[in-house]
Amino acid sequence: MEVMKIKMTMIFFVLVWITLVSASFLWNYSSAKQEQERIALESARSFFDQIVITRIWNSRHGGVYVPVTEKTQPNPYLEKAMREIDANETLTLTKVNPAFMTRQLAEIALEQKRVQFHITSLKPIRPQNRPSSREEKFLKEFETGIKEKGEFIKEGEKNSYFYMAPLLTYKSCLQCHANKGYKEGDIRGGISVTLPFVMKIPFLSLLVGHVTIGLLGLLGIVITGGRLKKIYEIMNKQAVLDALTGVPNRRSFTESLLKEYKRCQREHLPLSIIMCDVDKFKEYNDTYGHMSGDLCLIKVAQMVQASLNRPSDFVARYGGEEFVVLLPTTSLEGAMHIAETIRSNIEKMAIPHKNSSPLEVVTLSLGVATSEGTSDVSYEQLVTYADMALYKAKDEGRNRVISFREVI
Repeated sequence: MEVMKIKMTMIFFVLVWITLVSASFLWNYSSAKQEQERIALESARSFFDQIVITRIWNSRHGGVYVPVTEKTQPNPYLEKAMREIDANETLTLTKVNPAFMTRQLAEIALEQKRVQFHITSLKPIRPQNRPSSREEKFLKEFETGIKEKGEFIKEGEKNSYFYMAPLLTYKSCLQCHANKGYKEGDIRGGISVTLPFVMKIPFLSLLVGHVTIGLLGLLGIVITGGRLKKIYEIMNKQAVLDALTGVPNRRSFTESLLKEYKRCQREHLPLSIIMCDVDKFKEYNDTYGHMSGDLCLIKVAQMVQASLNRPSDFVARYGGEEFVVLLPTTSLEGAMHIAETIRSNIEKMAIPHKNSSPLEVVTLSLGVATSEGTSDVSYEQLVTYADMALYKAKDEGRNRVISFREVI
């Protein structure tokens, strides 16, 4: 009887332990799936935003002209005067509107077998822009107020993440679409984004880990918990850092800018931004090769970071050879001083840049803009102003610091 009681007690604790381990496994697997979906959603959303920004740029220019080639023929769906322009006897230019540009970008992405995207509408002008059944379903949901949709899909053995968001009618779009009955804010269609690579859930690792937990008890739980924590820390770190230079990436900068902007507005403190661009970097790559170009960007990022003295000062890679510096509670005069320090330090590094640089070393052009702690300037405008100052610095000969006040 006692033997039977002991056995039943052992069975009870075994079942309880198995239940706890199983519950732990299911919880971790669910968290990994949620993290997988979050990363896929944010990646697809960022790609969509870049497409929309590019389209807005195009529409604000009223379309752009490009040479007519075998692959770029005049758009038969663009009913515009001066759709083609004969530049000379051998060169004809054709206007590319945002929709045509989006299609060509999609074709390039398809050729490179990377992220795929498709512009579509429930009322397409171009037959090839008809929506798939999934796109049509999402487009109808957008008309009910849904802002975006995303889901994992499987085609054969290939797992992908499908994302779609609506295309809104901006003021600059009305020059072409007003005659179709659209007004500002209307949904004209959407763009779908398909990510071919989706972060895999470490199913086998989780299973092995929890079997080990079952065998080793609390020791296994502590070891596995430590490993999972380390994995998530690495994942979170990779999500906010630029893979090449090791400084924060553009997404991290945007989050920090919004946070500091709100704080400085609330406390009526100045906030400054410095936009930095490596001078003649394309020529540098052409001369020394892309590997040397990558090393150059790493050195520049490290020097810019070393030129900042306060923990609150923040440098990020903005894109390509551009870096951005965020300076909370810093006046325009202080920001100009820091910008000049950065410019001078980069020049003193004496990274060789022959043939393209007057000093034959790598230099920086910098643009500075400051919000004086009032609501007159939004954080988006602050970035734009710094960018305008940067381009003026480049126009005036590069290797110099220009403030936005000098632009206006």
